[in-house]
Amino acid sequence: MGIRLILNGKKAGRPDIREAVSRLRSEGHELEVRVTWEFGDGQRLVAEASRDGIERVVAGGGDGSVSEIANGLMQLPEGRRPAMGILPLGTANDFATACGVPADPRAALELALEGEEVPVDLARANDHYFVNIASAGFGAAITAETPVELKNFLGGGAYTIMGLLKALNFRPYEGSFRTPDGEMEGSVIVGAICNGRQAGGGQVLAPEARIDDGLLDIVLLKPFPIADVAVVAKEIEEPTPDGRYVSCFQAPWIETAAKGPMPVNLDGEPISEKRIRFETVPRAIRMVLPDDCPCVGDR
Repeated sequence: MGIRLILNGKKAGRPDIREAVSRLRSEGHELEVRVTWEFGDGQRLVAEASRDGIERVVAGGGDGSVSEIANGLMQLPEGRRPAMGILPLGTANDFATACGVPADPRAALELALEGEEVPVDLARANDHYFVNIASAGFGAAITAETPVELKNFLGGGAYTIMGLLKALNFRPYEGSFRTPDGEMEGSVIVGAICNGRQAGGGQVLAPEARIDDGLLDIVLLKPFPIADVAVVAKEIEEPTPDGRYVSCFQAPWIETAAKGPMPVNLDGEPISEKRIRFETVPRAIRMVLPDDCPCVGDR
């Protein structure tokens, strides 16, 4: 089987990756490697792999790399999209972790070589695709403004620290939200549009989310007084559609309209727009995942 690892250039020098690739090649596997250098390389290399008849590509990097490769696949006609594996190499690896993809490079590559392909959903925000989670408002500002050095030093915990610092000065975003069930207006501090389950280095936002159900799991956090922090914490732990401050529900799409540009983070890629339609794209790509992946339904 032809398989090509598209490796984030920042990780190309890691000895454990070189060793894993060499070992698998010595066992007879056809495993090619391409390395990204600048933005856009991932999508270009996906197109190149398709032209070369490669059956599977492996996203070697963090959640942003996974999203970039998925976006590259969506630029191809459906019949020419290779299946996608994941080699988790980022700071958080939230999507891969939630799906049960091994953190060990050799085990992850073995899964990508030998595992079963599963049709999975992607999500779309206007013209942008994402794999895991879109965070809007205050949450997007945290991710966008976390220094790279702090991410590398603290891992996923950097997001929590930045969140505590920013919380002193947060401001709600005013707007409206429309779903198949109706329309609502109000203020939101954080909005999370989830295809996957977790973000920010292990913060589980949508514990029941599945990547093959055709639905988004949507979490909205409304403004709250400091005195009700305990109420908010309980609602986050036990989410319901009609919580006082935390509202969690499922929908195939949601349209948002803010009074001003709202920062949105799509798997690490920041955008800022006043109107956004988030929607699922069912069975968009084939992904190589563990047999016991908790994020997919019964096989």
